Amino acid sequence: MNREAFNGHPLLQVCGVSVFFGERVGCRDVAFDLWPGEVMGVVGESGSGKTTLLNCLSGRLAPRSGSIRYASPESGSQDIFQIAESKRRALMRQEWGIVHQQAREGLRMRVSAGANVGERLMATGWRHYGRIRLEAEKWLRRVEIEEGRMNDLPLTFSGGMQQRLQIARALVTRPRLVFMDEPTSGLDVSVQARLLDLLRSLVEELSLSAVIVSHDLGVMRLISHRLLVMRRGEVVESGLTDQVLDDPQHPYTQLLVSSVIQA
Repeated sequence: MNREAFNGHPLLQVCGVSVFFGERVGCRDVAFDLWPGEVMGVVGESGSGKTTLLNCLSGRLAPRSGSIRYASPESGSQDIFQIAESKRRALMRQEWGIVHQQAREGLRMRVSAGANVGERLMATGWRHYGRIRLEAEKWLRRVEIEEGRMNDLPLTFSGGMQQRLQIARALVTRPRLVFMDEPTSGLDVSVQARLLDLLRSLVEELSLSAVIVSHDLGVMRLISHRLLVMRRGEVVESGLTDQVLDDPQHPYTQLLVSSVIQA
């Protein structure tokens, strides 16, 4: 983590964010700071509000109340829902990356693997075909996809390969902030382990800041610096990941940790 960046200001400031779907609470009064180079994990059972919060943080769902401020090198700290839609979309293309739980949501399934990666570069201003292709080839190798699959459609890939391709597409522009929703969920255990190793190495190599949602406490211990535990839309516990998992204070967190130990 780099707390000196931006003169001591966090990369992302979340203050009192609340979302309601009719009478149902999506999330309520969530607040935290994310610092440059930090990975924040968000855990909780299904329906706890993890994905709702992630959708707010990534600009896809406006909260009913509260603010989400992002510190851009060009514009300083700004509320992402107070800026123009065009500028928010530019942030999504240039400074943010999103990795979906279902890889198909983050890929164009009917264009080649190379084109999926290349399109992201073109969206940020790359124009030279040769350079785009070389960069796409490099990133396919980085996520362990054979160069010979460059022109194959994602439809022909396994689930693990699709997820690795989505990661290449999301990270090829070297975003400063990445949002990940259950990136290893639904994959075989051996595939999960390889994908997690890949994510850890890329996060460290690129000095990424990230918010990662997962129900898997093992994943969080390996990849996150700090942890938010959510229940019924509210954060019931937060702190350093090892501290929260080794010495949980809230009864709900204790239940989550004990269920993993018993399994």
